[in-house]
Amino acid sequence: MNRHRLFALILVCVFAVSSCDAQSDSHSDARAIANPVNKVKSLTTFDLVSPAMTEGSPGAGKRVRQTAPEYEGTQVHHSLYLPLDWKPGGKFPVIVEYTGNKWAACNSSGEVGDANLGYGISGGRGFVWVCMPYVEIGRQKNAVTWWGDKQATIDYCKTNLPRICAEFAGDPDNVILCGFSRGAIATSYIGLADDEIAGLWKGFVTHDHFDGEKTWGYPDSDRASALTRLARLDGRPVLVCGTHASTVRDVFLGDHQELARFTFVDVPTSQLFAIPEGDVVHPHTDLWMHKESVYRAQVRDWVQSVLDQ
Repeated sequence: MNRHRLFALILVCVFAVSSCDAQSDSHSDARAIANPVNKVKSLTTFDLVSPAMTEGSPGAGKRVRQTAPEYEGTQVHHSLYLPLDWKPGGKFPVIVEYTGNKWAACNSSGEVGDANLGYGISGGRGFVWVCMPYVEIGRQKNAVTWWGDKQATIDYCKTNLPRICAEFAGDPDNVILCGFSRGAIATSYIGLADDEIAGLWKGFVTHDHFDGEKTWGYPDSDRASALTRLARLDGRPVLVCGTHASTVRDVFLGDHQELARFTFVDVPTSQLFAIPEGDVVHPHTDLWMHKESVYRAQVRDWVQSVLDQ
C-alpha cells in the first residue's frame, strides 16, 4: 500500500513540474509576442534598400563615390547613382539631393553615401541621382553638420551638376532638387543662394524643415533672408513634405503663396513604421519612401507631373 502511495506521489510531482515548464514556456512566448521590437523585426516590409556607395566606375544600378577634378587629393566627394535602366546616349531626369545633419538619434550620418530620399523618390529607375556635398571650411572634406564653406558648397554644385549631366546622360532641363532636414533647408539656402544656381532646378521636394520656418544659429537663417532666397523660386513647383508640413504652411508659407506653386503633404511616419523598424529609429527619417504608402505615391505622382510640364 505504501508503495502505491509513493508511486502516486511521484506521478503528481512529475505532472506538477511538467505543468510549470509548460506555463513557463507559455509566459515566455507571450512576452515575445508582446515585445514590439521582436514583433517589428518580423513584420518589416521595406520594398527598397538604398545601394551602398562604392569605389569604382559608374554603371547602371551602381552608386559610386566621385571626386571632382578641382578637389583631387582631398576627401571632398559626391555620390552618383545611375538607374537600373540607364544607357549611354539616353536622356534621364536628374534628382539632386542634400543630406540632413549628422544626428545619431535618427540614424543620420550627414554623409552623401548614406542619403536615401532621392532613391525613395525614384525607386532606382528612370532618374540619375546625385547627392551633392557641403564642402567643409578648408575645402579638404565634406561637412556633416550645417554648411561648412557655404560659397564653396554652392560653387561645387554649379560646377559639377552640368558636368554630370553631360557625362552621364542627365537632362539639365529636368532636374529636381530634394533634401531631408538640413537638406530640406538647403534646397533654398544653397539651391536658391544666387540666380545662377537657382536656375538649375525644375522643381523642389523637401522633407522635415524648410528655409525660413524658424531661425537657426547660422547667418541669414531669419525669415526675411529666407524670403529673399525664396523669391528666386519664380513660381516653380515646390512639394513640402514632413511630419508637420501643414504647420509650415499655416505659420509661414500660407502668407507667401505667390512665390511658388506650393503643395503640402503631411507624412505620418509614426504610423507608417512601428518604430524602431529596421533602420528607422525615429519619426524624423529620410527612409520613409522605402516602404509603399499613399504618401510615397503622392510624391512620385507629383514629380512626374512636374516633369510632364
